[in-house]
Amino acid sequence: MNPNNTLYIVVPCYKEQEVLPETSKRLREKILALRAAGKISDKSRVMFVNDGSSDDTWPIISRLHEQEPGVFSGVNLSRNRGHQNALLAGLMTAVNYADMIVSMDADLQDDINAVDAMVDAYHEGFEVVYGVRSKRDTDTFFKRFTAEGFYKVMKALGVDIVFNHADYRLMSRRAVEGLAQFSEVNLFLRGIVPQIGFKWTTVTYERAERFAGESKYPLKKMLAFAADGITSFSVKPIRLVLSAGVVVFLVSLVMLLYALISKIMGGTAAGWTSLMGSIWLIGGIQLLSLGIVGEYIGKIYNETKRRPRFIIENVLNK
Repeated sequence: MNPNNTLYIVVPCYKEQEVLPETSKRLREKILALRAAGKISDKSRVMFVNDGSSDDTWPIISRLHEQEPGVFSGVNLSRNRGHQNALLAGLMTAVNYADMIVSMDADLQDDINAVDAMVDAYHEGFEVVYGVRSKRDTDTFFKRFTAEGFYKVMKALGVDIVFNHADYRLMSRRAVEGLAQFSEVNLFLRGIVPQIGFKWTTVTYERAERFAGESKYPLKKMLAFAADGITSFSVKPIRLVLSAGVVVFLVSLVMLLYALISKIMGGTAAGWTSLMGSIWLIGGIQLLSLGIVGEYIGKIYNETKRRPRFIIENVLNK
């Protein structure tokens, strides 16, 4: 066994007290099995990242570390920073100890057994291994339609993204060090990671139902996350605004010509419906355009402030 094959499994946690006991149990079994098979070193750990939870998430993580410091470690953020920032905090901490890092959610929807195939791919020379869902049978029709539609829209906008991949992936130390060079505040890791390059592959798995607790990504957050992803990696929405402006300008010229002809022909009263329709249409397009432009300006504003993406309160790692 190569002693440098140290694996860290980074698990962001936000109010996960209900699922953590089972998650820690299954991840412990996986770490020990991989050690016994000689695929990873004895220094390998499960690293839970507490994203400012107000429940017993951090006390549970602390207790796990106290009971088995050779298996569990923890990172406690000073406040809630969101899933992507918590995941990044775990990656940037684990890279100091690990040769390869697997990131996954705490809800046990990601198939833990796929870690074996990821580690095998790492040993074959791949530095990034994406976990890709083989099917979406557990999703509702609405969730499946919107999720797959999101990936298709991202592809259409020119974003390099792996279809049906979330944040379940393995990255080598070199890949994570490459990720550290990306300094944007508006994080969309599933769009950033493909920008790193290096040799990559995919591992398919079936996603299960959430083991316990409630989803931390309701529809409102999912829509906001999708908007962040689109505006962080593509300027095509801005170009669509420009195209819409050109179209509306051309239509306005036609309407102006129509109004002049109506005036000359003495039938000006006949254009009331088309006039009102045009006013509402143009007003709607203007407001929509301002909203899209404002979204980009807001991102520029956040980036220029250069505020820290996360602050770590303490780390448990022996």
